[in-house]
Amino acid sequence: MGLLDAALGMLAGNSEPGNDPKAMLFQAAIGFLNNHSGQAGDGLQSLIGTLQNAGLGDAVSSWLGNGANAPISGEQLQNALGSEQLSQLAEATGLSHGDAAHQLAQMLPGIIDKLSPNGQLADITSINPAEMLQQFSSIFGTKA
Repeated sequence: MGLLDAALGMLAGNSEPGNDPKAMLFQAAIGFLNNHSGQAGDGLQSLIGTLQNAGLGDAVSSWLGNGANAPISGEQLQNALGSEQLSQLAEATGLSHGDAAHQLAQMLPGIIDKLSPNGQLADITSINPAEMLQQFSSIFGTKA
């Protein structure tokens, strides 16, 4: 994952992605999306289903649509995902459980929005790091 690490570091404005908790959380979130269902390639669809089943369908629909992205709270995300999955993300990033939930809740609408152009879910296993850098630069407020 060297290229992905480098892209994430550049995205966060660091030469080392491990220096920025946001970049680390982003990297952990992408890994989480890849592995959410246990089957490569459909983790994003599985995550969307999990969020919809937890009562966040309207918010998820806004992320998939062309309009503004509805926010969700860290608490809503924790209720949807369960504390075990968020604990794993928190541990991977060095953030507290609450901070990981809060920051991921802020990132997730943008991530899913960028991975679903025109409402069509992308296969995140086929996105290369350079494309990822370009797509996600707005999440970190930087230009690629």
